[in-house]
Amino acid sequence: MWASRLTTSSFRRNATDPIISSANSCTPTLFLRINRLNYRRPLKATNVQHRTHSTSATINGASYQTDSWFNVPQNIIEKVPRRLHLQKDHPVYITRQIIESVFPAPVYEYHNEFNPVVTTHQNFDSLGFPKDHPGRAKSDTYYINSETLLRTHTSAHQADVFWANNSDGYLISADVYRRDEVDRSHYPIFHQMEGARSWDRAKVPNGDVAATILSDLKKLPKHNIKVQDPNPPFHDQRNPRQADHHSPAEAEAIAAHLKKSLELMVVEIFTRAKAAAVKADPNFVDEPLQVRWVEAYFPFTSPSWELEVYYSGDWLEVLGCGVVKQDIYINAGVPSQLGWAFGIGLERIAMLLFQIPDIRLFWSQDDRFLNQFKGVSDNLTSLKRFVPFSKYPSCAKDVSFWLKSSSAAGGNTKANIHDFHENDVMEIVRSVAGDVVEDVKLVDEFTHPKTGRRSMCYRINYRSLERTLTNSETNDLHDEVNKVLVEKLGVEIR
Repeated sequence: MWASRLTTSSFRRNATDPIISSANSCTPTLFLRINRLNYRRPLKATNVQHRTHSTSATINGASYQTDSWFNVPQNIIEKVPRRLHLQKDHPVYITRQIIESVFPAPVYEYHNEFNPVVTTHQNFDSLGFPKDHPGRAKSDTYYINSETLLRTHTSAHQADVFWANNSDGYLISADVYRRDEVDRSHYPIFHQMEGARSWDRAKVPNGDVAATILSDLKKLPKHNIKVQDPNPPFHDQRNPRQADHHSPAEAEAIAAHLKKSLELMVVEIFTRAKAAAVKADPNFVDEPLQVRWVEAYFPFTSPSWELEVYYSGDWLEVLGCGVVKQDIYINAGVPSQLGWAFGIGLERIAMLLFQIPDIRLFWSQDDRFLNQFKGVSDNLTSLKRFVPFSKYPSCAKDVSFWLKSSSAAGGNTKANIHDFHENDVMEIVRSVAGDVVEDVKLVDEFTHPKTGRRSMCYRINYRSLERTLTNSETNDLHDEVNKVLVEKLGVEIR
């Protein structure tokens, strides 16, 4: 699960964006008249399916048995076949190409077509996730049944690739799925790249892995960027090496090769980002590239780090990485190997490369978006920034409700604390209104002093990427959201 999906501070709302002045405010009549020419088709609320009797689900052409754990909405199932990282000239595809160029074959083997449906063992157990890890919760993960799910990260395939043992390194690119908040930098489907490099004690001269890794390190290209790395390669308390498996020399050598490899990747990405910026503005003045390494924790690596880049006046978290837990190699049947791994979000990098302001755009099939990237896959030097084709007005509406009193969140201390989760609200809004919802924010909450009941108020910001929404359309969507909140969560609308 590496790093969080996007660092929202780097994609803040532009100061020129329309400001929502009050709850339930909508497009002014003037804007409606001006944009009426862009009207295409009536927008209807998505039919939210209630699977009370079905015992199977078809995903990407395959049928799977379902049970009480099933929580994958139809709007997610419909997008599974899209696989944006395999669509030539798509920004996610182009971003994958750029990163792959830093990790060439035959040392690195590319895996881009793994099935998104995996087992809980692949997604969690094989990586050492504790049984009570929050990532296992139904509020965070899309389950098909209690033992099968839509992968939440590319690391779900790590142990299988290690077991196959076909190359010294690999890159996995894939669509991954998580229930999450609704805003311009989060989407329930996004794309990750997982990379790893291994060495085998049984195959290196005299079994001296550290010497071999350092020799490989010297073969890597040089760079001249400023790197902040104030911490030691490992720290017994904060960021420990795996003392039962790795000597200090081995841990230090792996860390050095990992960091240099990923610094080179950052140089490649940001060099192309600068070139695109200069094309958009010949007077563009760039600041010297700076990166820093921050100690971190991940269940499947130790020691671990996050790599941050100083960009547009702020530190942007780019990726997570670390020395692979030796138990993963042991369980994969290759106990003599050791090495490093990293994970990076492709949308995160694509938004930066192309200056794409809203993650929903990646799923657009509007030619005004897609045509801007034609030919780039065959000629990466032609990469240029995205040019917004329009900015349609928003319509904000509030929904306030009491949580059911039988829930822990609603005030019953004996109830299961997991019976209400904000992600459930987000999922319902997405399932009903789809991609015309720009963001959903909790704006107020209140606990009744006598009854202990809890009230929540969410502001839903409706904004289509392709045309202006009418008041009537937005009202219909919002009414359906209210209806499904009552049906699915048992809340009482205020």
